[in-house]
Amino acid sequence: MSATLRPTSAHWGSYQVEVHDDRVVGARANPGDPEAAPVIGNTPVAQHHRTRVARPAVRRRWLEHGPGPDPRRGDPEDAYVEVEWSTVLDLLAGELDRVRTEHGNEAIYGGSYGWGSAGRVHHAQSQLHRFLNTVGGYTRSVNTYSHAALEVLFPHLIGTRAATRLFSRVPSWERIREHTELLVSFGGLRVSNTWTTSGGRAAQTAGGAMRAASDAGVEFVSVSPLRDDTDAGVKSAWVSLRPGTDTAVMLALMHVLFREGLADTAFLDRYTVGADRVRAYVLGERDEHGDPGGVERSPEWAERVSGVPAADLRALARRMAEKRTLVNVGWSVQRARYGEQPLWAGFALACVLGQVGLPGAGFASGYGSMGNYGGGATPLGLPRMPQGNNAVRSSIPVALVSDMLLRPGQAYDFNGESRVFPDIRLVYWAGGNPFHHHQDLARLTTAFGRPDTVVVHETHWTATARHADIVIPSTTALERNDLAASQGDLALRAMPRVVPPHGRARDEYDTYADLAERLGVREEFTEGRSSGEWARVVYERWRALLARRDLEVPGFDEFWERGRIDMPARVEDETHLGEFREDPEGNALRTPSGRIELYSETIASFGYEDCPGLPVWLPGPAVTGPGGADDGPGGRHRAVGGDDRPLVLVANQPATRLHSQQDMGGYSVSRKVHGRDPLRMHPDDAERAGVHDGDVVRVTGARGSCLAGLVVSDALRPGVVQLSTGAWYDPSGADVTCVHGNPNALTEDVGTSALSQGCTGQLVRVRVEPYGGTPPRVRAFDPRSVWSRSRADEGAPRRGRAGPGGPGSVPARPGQRRIRRFTLAGRMNPTNPRNAYPTWPGASMPRMAPVLAVGARRNSPMRGWARGTALPTVSRLSTARPVREVHTRVAVSAAVSQPRNSSTARTAYPGVPSGAAPDTAPGPRANSAAAPTTMPVVPARPMR
Repeated sequence: MSATLRPTSAHWGSYQVEVHDDRVVGARANPGDPEAAPVIGNTPVAQHHRTRVARPAVRRRWLEHGPGPDPRRGDPEDAYVEVEWSTVLDLLAGELDRVRTEHGNEAIYGGSYGWGSAGRVHHAQSQLHRFLNTVGGYTRSVNTYSHAALEVLFPHLIGTRAATRLFSRVPSWERIREHTELLVSFGGLRVSNTWTTSGGRAAQTAGGAMRAASDAGVEFVSVSPLRDDTDAGVKSAWVSLRPGTDTAVMLALMHVLFREGLADTAFLDRYTVGADRVRAYVLGERDEHGDPGGVERSPEWAERVSGVPAADLRALARRMAEKRTLVNVGWSVQRARYGEQPLWAGFALACVLGQVGLPGAGFASGYGSMGNYGGGATPLGLPRMPQGNNAVRSSIPVALVSDMLLRPGQAYDFNGESRVFPDIRLVYWAGGNPFHHHQDLARLTTAFGRPDTVVVHETHWTATARHADIVIPSTTALERNDLAASQGDLALRAMPRVVPPHGRARDEYDTYADLAERLGVREEFTEGRSSGEWARVVYERWRALLARRDLEVPGFDEFWERGRIDMPARVEDETHLGEFREDPEGNALRTPSGRIELYSETIASFGYEDCPGLPVWLPGPAVTGPGGADDGPGGRHRAVGGDDRPLVLVANQPATRLHSQQDMGGYSVSRKVHGRDPLRMHPDDAERAGVHDGDVVRVTGARGSCLAGLVVSDALRPGVVQLSTGAWYDPSGADVTCVHGNPNALTEDVGTSALSQGCTGQLVRVRVEPYGGTPPRVRAFDPRSVWSRSRADEGAPRRGRAGPGGPGSVPARPGQRRIRRFTLAGRMNPTNPRNAYPTWPGASMPRMAPVLAVGARRNSPMRGWARGTALPTVSRLSTARPVREVHTRVAVSAAVSQPRNSSTARTAYPGVPSGAAPDTAPGPRANSAAAPTTMPVVPARPMR
């Protein structure tokens, strides 16, 4: 029988999957989307990969010893025990209640960082945060790894409202084609970045729009150490500079404008404050503190720092003054030490040109960084799952997670405030992979060893799942019903379920609903609705909002049957700060002065040495060249490195996957070299290092080392190597931090500055050398060592692990590790100080201990306890209710028990039988025949 085509959507766009016998066997572009992202080719392998999490699993050492810090959390040899759904939910509910009762909800870190699914309902971050808000709140993260410096800095410069519009209401590529004459982009305009959008897009339009603008006569200049940072179809001039020196180039361009009388002083006088301070600094009349005796930031100075010829800088500055110019600073440029400075300097450059607020001109940050930037706007919003209110005020900048876990109670600076890190006892992660995003992964591993418990919802055994104590198997987007759209999207799309859930995986909504029941708040979390009913509710609420603006969209049933609707109220045209330019008094900015603050008294008052009150040159540790340490009197900010690490590694976004998602997919794997991510290196540098194309090389950075497969290329300047992020972290090698090629094994975990504390993982100084001997095998995609459940009468060992081929072991399939059978045996150990829990008023027993004695720990009172000992469990946990004592046998059966209230599951999807996905709980082949078969294959609208 031939495969059936089913529509779906992901963060990398809308496309079709080929399904045969409940398996995804292929992927195709939607009709009308000739530029579909090639990363859709990862889906078939990833969907059914051996790294899928099939059943709830609990780390064996956590079961043996109970909650508490464990430096071995994340050990590549650590083993997990599969348990029933009822068991894991009881364990997790008990641990959540213990932590919030003993330490307060502030001790729970809700560490979801998006990207788990493009769906508007089954959005991992929204689901987790809604659940945690329902049970009393959590410590949250603020800002993003992508552009935290931008998020914190620009509200000071132009006010919060205008800063928000800098993300969402910018000129579309069509308007750039009509109005812009010269687009100068720092960080390039990499098309592969535009394949990704939070929520996905109905069609990939950015690449074609760039080429159309180029064909229409828009001139492009790409300022980047990588020549191919801009699509080959775009006629672009390449300005090759040393990584991390963008600010120096921008200051030199302003120097030319000021010296040659090309600066728009009338604009600066009327619309800005602090331009005189910037001018004095650029011309060397003052230093960053306003004191006499600065350094003149001339093109000659910038040439020494950046490697860009002074004559080229002068010529570029004159062209920018002559033409209608748009200055774009890509998100990548800010992800380095002092990352606020290139943003601030780029904005100041646009102001000195006097073109801010003109159509197709001024400043932008995001073209070439995300697919929806320049792809239109949806100012009336999109359907969304409500998250509720967080009763806990505690928060951290997202890139300080390691500091938070390692430094509880210690102070840190952030955006003018002195804050204190909370004491986190439970980390609850869903929908993200910090072992991709974060820096210094060895330090992150140490940090993850500190909490009492780490909980992860995952579809696959990622590095984050392998650092968890409790692993909850979640469905993928292909295994549930949802709806998708992104900011500025062309259409809202239905995402019908196309295959059954893998193993015993469940929708996260159902997991949280059953946890909420155990904690006495099911009704508050669900509001009496299934996830299918929530899909209808969020759609109809959005529909009602549109109706108040006299905009009509069909009802939910018709939308679901059609599969997509064109996005109403979508706008193409927005001139950023255009209203302010027309009437600066009537449309004053929400800044202290009401104007653009090129010098910010507020930021200056913070007294940060690493972020003064105006854009300045602060060379980070990646800066190379003879001018790198030239920073005026005393050389306060000297570059580091030298001959030991002579190269600068650029860790940009991958072109073969989204972040680390589906790294095991066919397209991603096809681009690896000897099974490792490729490191690009200039031929001259490769010759000096004694390495050759196709070699496995060792890359050593500030905090560790990794192995990579070498690709020799002249598409990057000498002195620069490039290794994309996202290879699954594999610390299994004896002499390297990561054997698979994850650049965050090399990076230093330090913030951009005390102002925004943003991510600095883009640049790192490295040494590249041949790897002697036989490279260690990549184990990132091996199945995790899992102990299978066993019936009491199967004769499985009572304690310890079954050796290969020993009693209780299960023969492994070819190419897979042996899966050991394991019997849970034990009960609460009252003599363990970790298990000393208070009781509720009127309770007849201590709180349920999240401890199961697995075999026997040396010198432990649990030693010798027999298989099948009664385990105290509870059906509901709430500070308002006594615990009802229930004893269950711990010798767990091989079948997964039905979760509570599974018979009440309902659906709101037309054509889907009652009790079908996404709402029913897993049972034997649950939901296997419930995929909607009447859903038509709806082609995407042709690109406009």
